[in-house]
Amino acid sequence: MLLPAKAEVSRQLRRYRAWERMTLAAPADLSLRATFEDSGYTLCVLMGERCAREAADAAERYLRASMIDEVRDRSRPAGRGAEVMERVAADRMAPVGSVAPAGAVV
Repeated sequence: MLLPAKAEVSRQLRRYRAWERMTLAAPADLSLRATFEDSGYTLCVLMGERCAREAADAAERYLRASMIDEVRDRSRPAGRGAEVMERVAADRMAPVGSVAPAGAVV
């Protein structure tokens, strides 16, 4: 599945939220409302949703998941040492008396 660039999602979500605040502050301003609706449409297209609120929620979930993945990647050792560390951790977690086949990734 093709996913949008995180930077673009973040930019469009900030834009949508900014226009939302301005529209709530001046609900009678039709030009503000039109721009707000345009920003919502852009977010809908970007996130593949039919409703602007759902698109904003989906964008927030997407960005939150991206942040969690980045933190997880930073905390994991890189290279061959990472494989060894994962095997050692898996061996420590394995029940007593269980043996993993040679070369198996546990």
